[in-house]
Amino acid sequence: MARLGGTRLAALESFALGLPGAFADSPWGEDDHVAKVGKKIFVFFGTAEEPGISVKLPESAQHALTIPGASPTGYGLGRAGWVDVPVGHPEAPDDLLIDWIEESYRAVALKRAVRELDER
Repeated sequence: MARLGGTRLAALESFALGLPGAFADSPWGEDDHVAKVGKKIFVFFGTAEEPGISVKLPESAQHALTIPGASPTGYGLGRAGWVDVPVGHPEAPDDLLIDWIEESYRAVALKRAVRELDER
């Protein structure tokens, strides 16, 4: 799988893939980059041309939607708490994006994977 363009996206991808049981996938072709745990996607990654992430945020969706350029994820995912968040906006610093990737992971991962994360 090709690495994502852009240093920030690559760093976010690296964090996501370091979570217990996480792996990269391109389910819809070479241009689609996601991180999965088990069979579930927990983050969709944008591209260098459109830097952003989509994450499931059961607790932080309303906060994420206050970031300029953020919006509910399409295809009905927004109703389930998924949010598209632009990468690179000053109101979305890396530590906040990392927190949201972890929140999304915790929302979809099996309890044993979350337990393993908590033990780190």
